[in-house]
Amino acid sequence: MKPAPDIYSIYQMMEREHIILSFKGHITKELMSSVYQIIDSRLDAIDEHPKKKKKVYNILVESLQNIYHHMDELQQEEDPEHSTSRDAMFMIVRGEDGIYKIHTGNYVLKSKCDLLQTRIDEINGMSPEELRAHYVDRLNTTELSAKGGAGLGIIDIARKSGNKLGYSFNPVSEKFSFFSLIVSID
Repeated sequence: MKPAPDIYSIYQMMEREHIILSFKGHITKELMSSVYQIIDSRLDAIDEHPKKKKKVYNILVESLQNIYHHMDELQQEEDPEHSTSRDAMFMIVRGEDGIYKIHTGNYVLKSKCDLLQTRIDEINGMSPEELRAHYVDRLNTTELSAKGGAGLGIIDIARKSGNKLGYSFNPVSEKFSFFSLIVSID
């Protein structure tokens, strides 16, 4: 029998790293609803300023919705060797400096990585004014994605955070990479 993980060490690491919420698994609408309630009560418990609380909450909602809506692509590309390809993870960290970081990670098709990287680099290169204009332009577009949106998720996250987005892609198979996104909220 395999030994159980040292849960106390994991607890200590989460305390040391100021992780206030963490999840790994399949993202569902029911889970998202529960997470929103949990983060709302946790932010209330630490008496977070209402403006910052709203910012964290809205960015978390957008981040989880992005993961949820893009999991559908993976369902069509099931990989028997990687049955967890539809799983994701997220973590919310509140640093001692009061800066929040929302970490998300999910599998993406390798064929989508270049486009995603180009979009994020383009967004990171924009000033707040350019980002707002780009958002309005995309909002007014008649071109809708297969998900019914105009590709506003990442743009909206960057706008609301006011910071550059951190990201990475880790190849995991011939078809998939694991996409990590870090959003800082000050």
